[in-house]
Amino acid sequence: MRLGVLDIGSNTIHLLVFDVVRGARPIPEVDERVSMRLMRYLSDDGEIVGEGRAALVEAVDGLMDVTRTHAVDETLVIVTSAIREATNGEEILSEIRSRLDGDLQVLSGAEEAELTFLAARRWYGWGAGQLLVLDIGGGSLEVAAGIDEIPDVAESVPLGAGRLTRAYLESDPPKKKELKALRSAVRSQLRPLVARVTARSAPDHVVATSKTFRSLARLAGMSVNGYGPDERWQMSTSQLEDWVPRLAKIPAEQRIELPGVTPERTYQIVAGAVVAVETLRALEIERIEICPWALREGALLRRLDHL
Repeated sequence: MRLGVLDIGSNTIHLLVFDVVRGARPIPEVDERVSMRLMRYLSDDGEIVGEGRAALVEAVDGLMDVTRTHAVDETLVIVTSAIREATNGEEILSEIRSRLDGDLQVLSGAEEAELTFLAARRWYGWGAGQLLVLDIGGGSLEVAAGIDEIPDVAESVPLGAGRLTRAYLESDPPKKKELKALRSAVRSQLRPLVARVTARSAPDHVVATSKTFRSLARLAGMSVNGYGPDERWQMSTSQLEDWVPRLAKIPAEQRIELPGVTPERTYQIVAGAVVAVETLRALEIERIEICPWALREGALLRRLDHL
């Protein structure tokens, strides 16, 4: 069968289409996305304003047309924190549902963490042992840990790069007092999460997913050798720490010239880097590896398990 996964996230709306063959590695035949940055469309009371709603619906319509063009048998549509937490989220979800051929799943933060963990576990296999997975999105940070395919800990906190940029970094480039307030807020929200994660067994392998971590690894990390054509990146906490103050001094428009910093992430990469550094410090992690699979692949794998 031909299966699509449409991820309506905070930063992008991303469609992957897979030709599903029993026993075969799922490789996307179609990979299309629309940049949204939904956080810029939030009003002071948390509502996604008209311009944002119109852009969102237009993007969904366009990508659903792609699924029809490619004769997709079934499309999994998943929605994460930006719409889930908007004060007019139910209205928007109702409008999106009316334009879909299939069902729509509104994922909780814990479900996002679980599906991302499943993708990482399948990518690295049982040999990775105790696995710790980190993911920074536009609206939230997900952390999951465990020895099996279902994590023992699956946590989500509102420490997304887009959310924090909007809340704390009003200047471009950000001022020192803004960065100080951001760090303080991140550390405060991380404390209970860190206590729950560190109460478990120490991880054998620590990996990160999401475009934020991939961008930071391209900027501050290094590529490593591995089997197959996929790029593999690692990054040490000390490498990233060196880059944060330098990133914070560069205006957003100029950050695009840096390796790994894409136009849709340039405005929020500083906040994302602060969250990454503070999380790695708090969990006493010295080095991470970037996992190519994340939430969309996790949703696909869960669906394949059910078929």
